[in-house]
Amino acid sequence: MKKDKIMVFIPVYNCEKQITRVLSQINDDVLTYVDEIIVVNNLSTDNTVKVTQDYLLKHRELPCKIINNNANFNLGGSHKVAFNYALENDFDYVIVLHGDDQADIRDFLPILKKRSYKRAGCVLGGRFESRSCLKGYSKKRILGNHVFNLIYSLAAGKSIRDMGSGLNMYSTNMLKSKFYIGLSDSLYFNAEMLLFSAYYNVDFKFYPITWREEDQVSNAKLFNLSYNLFVMALRYRLNKKKYIDSYCKKDIYKGKIIFDNTVGGER
Repeated sequence: MKKDKIMVFIPVYNCEKQITRVLSQINDDVLTYVDEIIVVNNLSTDNTVKVTQDYLLKHRELPCKIINNNANFNLGGSHKVAFNYALENDFDYVIVLHGDDQADIRDFLPILKKRSYKRAGCVLGGRFESRSCLKGYSKKRILGNHVFNLIYSLAAGKSIRDMGSGLNMYSTNMLKSKFYIGLSDSLYFNAEMLLFSAYYNVDFKFYPITWREEDQVSNAKLFNLSYNLFVMALRYRLNKKKYIDSYCKKDIYKGKIIFDNTVGGER
């Protein structure tokens, strides 16, 4: 049986306190299934890059590259840089693991071992599944998420049980059209990915994960975020084709490899 070529993408912005904890999750068990890791840095203003480099120099077993975005692409744009890289380098799957240490890639080991990820276009970490574990997450935020899960389920016509966690897995087959280029560069990227996936009938599954709120710093303005998420869902529901057709951008999403810990790479 041919082994799938799997890449782990870690987006970072000012994650100097968390990035080593995230990289330490990628142990020998995970590396059995992972071919390459890319840390995509969106112009961090702290020591994220140096801390990452220092860690990788001590852990040569991690086949990891650090990529600096060519401009401030935000979280959504960092996804676009990574998806472009995955397509250009013939990966079969991309695992997204946020660099702020809220999720744990080892939660995906069962689906990697059983290859059950092949049954869907994407497997999405579900923070609110019955077997998920939430740590430090307030009841108010849990309720708010359930409300938006319901709104987006009604808009998309599919069951959506999480609007976007920090652990997801995508087949590059669903990315080949590069529809993602037109999506928002902002925190709305994951929500738009869900709507576009629903529109194009991409099969997505939710999988229980562990989620932590500890020393992370949120850049989200909750009222504006909630309002805009509602408007997006309403626009999609009222005219799906018009909503999809309104998204068009040039592909400017590139980065520069500044550190390479892979075999034969330059450090």
